[in-house]
Amino acid sequence: MRETSWQNWSGSVRATPSAIAQPRDEDELARIVADNDKVRVTGAGHSFMPLCETGGALVRLDAMEGALDIAPDGKTAWAPAGWSLAKLTAELWRHGYSLPNQGDVNPQSLAGAISTGTHGTGAELGSLATIASGFRLMLADGSVIACDKGQNAQLFPAQRVSLGLLGIALAIRIDLLPAYHLVETIRAVPLAEIQERWDELAELHRHVEFWAFPYADDAILKTLDICDPCDPPEKQTDMDEKAFAIYCKTVRRMPKLTGSLQRQIMKGVKPTERRGPAYLIFPSDRDTRFEEMEHQLPRANGFAALNEVIGWIRDRKLPVSFPFEYRLVAGDDIWMSPFNAGSCASISMHQYAKMPWRDLFAEAEPIFRAHGGRPHWAKRHTLEFDDLGTLYPKTEDFRAVCRGTDPTGKFANRHLAELFRLGE
Repeated sequence: MRETSWQNWSGSVRATPSAIAQPRDEDELARIVADNDKVRVTGAGHSFMPLCETGGALVRLDAMEGALDIAPDGKTAWAPAGWSLAKLTAELWRHGYSLPNQGDVNPQSLAGAISTGTHGTGAELGSLATIASGFRLMLADGSVIACDKGQNAQLFPAQRVSLGLLGIALAIRIDLLPAYHLVETIRAVPLAEIQERWDELAELHRHVEFWAFPYADDAILKTLDICDPCDPPEKQTDMDEKAFAIYCKTVRRMPKLTGSLQRQIMKGVKPTERRGPAYLIFPSDRDTRFEEMEHQLPRANGFAALNEVIGWIRDRKLPVSFPFEYRLVAGDDIWMSPFNAGSCASISMHQYAKMPWRDLFAEAEPIFRAHGGRPHWAKRHTLEFDDLGTLYPKTEDFRAVCRGTDPTGKFANRHLAELFRLGE
């Protein structure tokens, strides 16, 4: 361990931990946990909220020993919690398996993605937390336990979306599917037509989503469906990152061009198709740094919220550089999951990281909240403790498990301790 500095992927969260540690095994990790009053774990730093910010020890698990342990029936596997989704899905493919779903990037750690409720898209598919059926956890005293519906069952409903507050996940039992291939199609479609046909599109395709620039009337519609086995795709991304980066730099210098450039971009969108192994088709390169706010809304409220926020941007002539991303996610029964009230429309609002975003998000957030939105835990939001009980009826149960499992708040940084009032 050594004293150093750390920042998240977008560069907006910075910290000076007392040390950054990369333990090689559980014994070494246990010593780190025992020797430090405060410990947080980081993966790829894809959280926009200060979930990993700490003045204590910051732990990376990517050097830990570990291997996949696939169940004899092939329906589940124990996977190292610190593996990136990229590493995990490639290894699963090598053994003939796929995850039921993925998001559109894959550098995040398995534990980080699950503990924050990260998701892909699919009307019948839940967040990554829904595929987790068991955990091996290191607690604040360095001991290791397992929890699922049968053992240490009082921890399991809190651990599924835990924000790392109960302990350090060492391994996670996840659901698997036999390896499958996907065909991706992308095309420009009038936003009004997408909204009119949305329920039909959601029934026709395993995955459907779209990106809508606030100043363009057409949107980029993307569908994914299972297809026959085929070779890996030649192109590893769904968009031209270099061209998009040039556009972002231009609107940063000349914000008044935002609208005209967005309409020009949409004129250049041509129908494309990619086919290949699912683990290669789900993710795409996302190298242009941005800030993000995302809300999960009752599915019936999604378009009303999107249309209102786009109208607000146009009325104010605000230079919002990125398109909105609109997805569907199935409901679940997880205590602190934004999806536990039922099927959701997920709306992500982005801004180029080098352009002003704080005031923009602060003013847009009430629009999403007014339509029943719950923010993604790892993306920009201004939730306070008093909001939690209304949004999450199991908040007090979750807090009780946190206090019982980690009574000194070793795994709670300042942001999380204040949000959940864990020091009281």
